[in-house]
Amino acid sequence: QVQLVESGGGLVQPGGSLRLSCATSGFTFSSYHMGWFRQAPGKERELVASIAWHNENTQYADSVKGRFTISRDKAKNTLFLQMDRLEVEDTAVYYCTRGGYRGDPIGPWGQGTQVTVSS
Repeated sequence: QVQLVESGGGLVQPGGSLRLSCATSGFTFSSYHMGWFRQAPGKERELVASIAWHNENTQYADSVKGRFTISRDKAKNTLFLQMDRLEVEDTAVYYCTRGGYRGDPIGPWGQGTQVTVSS
C-alpha cells in the first residue's frame, strides 16, 4: 500500500546539479520523518539527508553537507533532494525512504533513481 517513487536522476558533469523527487502515497506523509539514502558501487548504504516530520529540521552526511538540500512539500506528499556541486563520488542509486531522521527506523524504500556524475 505504501508507495515511494523516485525520479529526477540522470547523467551530469562534475559541478552540475540535479533535483530528485519522491512521490509518496499510502500513508500520512506529513506525520513521518523522511530521508534519502544512496548506494554506490562497492560502498555501504549511506544516509545522505533526512528531515523531521514535525518541523523542517534536517540532518546531512558530512560528505554532502553544504551541497545537498532536503525538503518536502506536505501538500503534495513529495520529498525532494536538491543536489548541487555534484562530484564523481556522488554517483550512486538514490533511494527515498520513510524515517531516518535522528536514528528513526527506516522503511519502506522506493525503487531508486540512478545518479551518474561523469565528465
